Amino acid sequence: VMARGQKIEGSDADASDLETRKYVELYEPALDADGQEIVVAETIGKAKIPVYRIEVKAKVTDVDYPKKTYWVRQDNFLRLKEQAFALSGTLAQTIYLPKYMVVEGRYVWAKQLIIDEFEKGDKTLVELSGFSLENIDDAVFTKAYLENLSK
Repeated sequence: VMARGQKIEGSDADASDLETRKYVELYEPALDADGQEIVVAETIGKAKIPVYRIEVKAKVTDVDYPKKTYWVRQDNFLRLKEQAFALSGTLAQTIYLPKYMVVEGRYVWAKQLIIDEFEKGDKTLVELSGFSLENIDDAVFTKAYLENLSK
């Protein structure tokens, strides 16, 4: 059993990337001084897209970041931007999701830009294409098949 946050075989992936805990078990809305949830209507980007800025804080201590801020579209609630903060309150990571695609009636992000705010200039661009929700044959994940791939 791997501990939450433990890196997987020297990669940037960690055990929390593979878990199935529900978001509501990990985070709760952040509250302002009056005890109200922090949800602000504003616009984002050159196109001035109407969004809600939503702040959340961790309910548990074993999360990747104890505070996050999301910017979600007002019309369809798709996430456009996310910022993650370290325990000290320092901005650690910014994620932009500028492109979505519809796959079998469901929105799936097609492009994601991840900016490491600690290591200035360190950016990762992830683009999805040829996305499918079809089942993968069990034979694809046999031990022999996976061992053959690593040769």
